Amino acid sequence: MTLTFRTLALLAGLGSAALLIGAFGFQHLGGFEPCAMCFWQRWPHGLAIVLALLALALPLALVALAGALTMLVSTGLALFHTGVERHWWSGPTSCTARGGGLDTSECGLLDLDCGTPVVLCDQISWQFIGLSMANYNAIASLVLVAIWLMAARRA
Repeated sequence: MTLTFRTLALLAGLGSAALLIGAFGFQHLGGFEPCAMCFWQRWPHGLAIVLALLALALPLALVALAGALTMLVSTGLALFHTGVERHWWSGPTSCTARGGGLDTSECGLLDLDCGTPVVLCDQISWQFIGLSMANYNAIASLVLVAIWLMAARRA
């Protein structure tokens, strides 16, 4: 069975939708607040969903290539976040424990009722079999790159 352009684009869009639903589920149902880099990783998936809908109306290779590029960006963001989590390299100072951008002047360190807690990008909040959410996003995004490229070949 040969998958058509539209089927592949829809599959890629549904993959991104599933990843976003999972992220929102972890956040709103599981209580895992995302860090800034987690939010960055959501944007390419939102764009990929829009591109998948566009691909259903306009079955063009250019749309599929844009989808593949979007998922390459997602992969890059996830890999960068992975390196920050694993302390292979430094991340943005605004969301890492090593950074100086965290302002605690208005709240005492033990004041639990003061503001929203800062979620650090270099701390793994959840992992399964040694892989964090950023790791799973990198793997899934690479799979979605392949699906988008297969769609481009079928356009």
